[in-house]
Amino acid sequence: MSRTNRLLINDVDRCVDEMLEGIVLENPAQRILEGHRVVIREDVSSFCSSGHVSIISGGGSGHEPFAAGFVGKGMLTAAVAGSVFASPPPHDILAAIESVASPDGVLLIVANYTGDRLNFGIALERARNRGHKIDMIVVGEDCALESKDKTAGRRGLVGIVNVMKVAGALSESGKSLEEIVKITKVVSSSMGTIGVSLSGCSIPGIGSSFQLDQSEMELGLGAHGEAGVKRMKILSADDTVTVMIDHITNESNASRLNLVRGDRVFVTLNNLGGMSALEMHVLSRKTILLLESRGILVERFQSGYLMTSLDMAGFNMNIMKVDDDIISLLDADTSAPGWPRMSFSPSTGSNRRNSLVIHSLQPGTMNNPVKPSNKSGKGEMPENSVFLAGLQQACKALIANEALLNELDTSAGDGDCGSTFKRGASDVLSKLQSWKHLDIQSILMKIASSAESSMGGASGGLYSLFLTAASRHATGTDVVSCKSCLDAGMQAISRYGGAEPGDRTMLDALLAASNSLQNSVRREESLREAAVNVAKVVAEAAEATKNMKAKAGRASYVASNLLTQPDAGATAVVIWLDAINKFINSA
Repeated sequence: MSRTNRLLINDVDRCVDEMLEGIVLENPAQRILEGHRVVIREDVSSFCSSGHVSIISGGGSGHEPFAAGFVGKGMLTAAVAGSVFASPPPHDILAAIESVASPDGVLLIVANYTGDRLNFGIALERARNRGHKIDMIVVGEDCALESKDKTAGRRGLVGIVNVMKVAGALSESGKSLEEIVKITKVVSSSMGTIGVSLSGCSIPGIGSSFQLDQSEMELGLGAHGEAGVKRMKILSADDTVTVMIDHITNESNASRLNLVRGDRVFVTLNNLGGMSALEMHVLSRKTILLLESRGILVERFQSGYLMTSLDMAGFNMNIMKVDDDIISLLDADTSAPGWPRMSFSPSTGSNRRNSLVIHSLQPGTMNNPVKPSNKSGKGEMPENSVFLAGLQQACKALIANEALLNELDTSAGDGDCGSTFKRGASDVLSKLQSWKHLDIQSILMKIASSAESSMGGASGGLYSLFLTAASRHATGTDVVSCKSCLDAGMQAISRYGGAEPGDRTMLDALLAASNSLQNSVRREESLREAAVNVAKVVAEAAEATKNMKAKAGRASYVASNLLTQPDAGATAVVIWLDAINKFINSA
């Protein structure tokens, strides 16, 4: 959905200039060429006079970090910016050439769009007329083009950034203009890119670049949102990656990239601006696994913002064939702020194919083995059977109330409380049978571990603390033992979580349960009687939280007038304690 009227800019006409000023303020090794939308290296004078070819690129703004984010040692000497999605004018390009012109030559790297080719071409011809040694390569690696009919050619997409990296590394190593042109042309012809989008982008002062139905995605669009190959129903991440790689390598596709088993590749996933990091990493996973399952060796992989389309929700996939020489150029050092850095392994370098996991024993398993039941026969103590059966009912109740808890959590949190408890409860249910020979203390520790791993977040941590502390006091299923466990768990939550009774949290419900159990101990009530009373007072305590001011957790950041429902965490306590009560009194 377009954010056209909700963009954090000051002025539509000045946003490009202010953007360039921001980039240079962020990066001390860059400067703006006065009077022009040109960013250059701070050390340009010494660089150009020491036997290096100057590398220049650029294009319309809105694609950042392209191109200004790649100005620096080992990449661009200068970058020229046009207005949003508009080619820079020839006079700015010529100004960039004259400012960074080297006796060893200047190379212009241009994306294959008509406006860019024309304006950079005009500037090149004028520079030659002034005696500059200069050349230009045009990068067009888009694989969306299926027809062999005459067109404007393959569009230039994120692959141009990789060509810039190779050219910059060659320049730093002292290669001649002719050598750089030759190698970068080979690199440009050895790659393919395809894009997919879930939305248009918000162009300042104009509106959304195009519209997509909420259920649609578009394959093969251009850098500015130009029409792609086709629109289709939104697919899963894995299926999307499969469709893209199949299209890039499709033998019937006129612009395909020929890949065969044993090919070595450098893969780039380029966030077009509006994708979350979570989505990008999920896509990265499938991309690497699928290529390598087909015998393609993924020598290097990068993911991030390289050539965006403002805030478009989508991404490009670029696959580039490489050999040892090209890999060394891609690995060469650069100070360009926009180039991603890879985490290299000290033992295997860039090789990920040895193992994804480290196998180790869980802490404590050697010194604190899980204790089995001390009964003979099958090893099931009556208390264990009662405890596990009650636990099963509590888990089922939490799962059944997923929607209710999510709804209660919507105004105070992120609306996932019920889903979180469902994950935890489902995990416990899947393991109950394997716990039937354990004592209650060990079972509580197992539940704590399950909560920690399956629920995650604050809820998983709090319940893990609660159950770990409670387990030390689990001597049985009598009222006194239940109260001791409850109190120990509450103290742990308060100590480490920072909440106290009265803060509108699960502690308010747990405190009511503890006070009720204290009264049951004093009156010497049975477990059945105590359970009935606990269920009643806990429900009342949870209901009372809707009138409380939140002082802990995410809800504490929400205005009080928006908190009109009972606390979700306290309600969850009601649900599992009520389920246990019903089980005990139906047995």
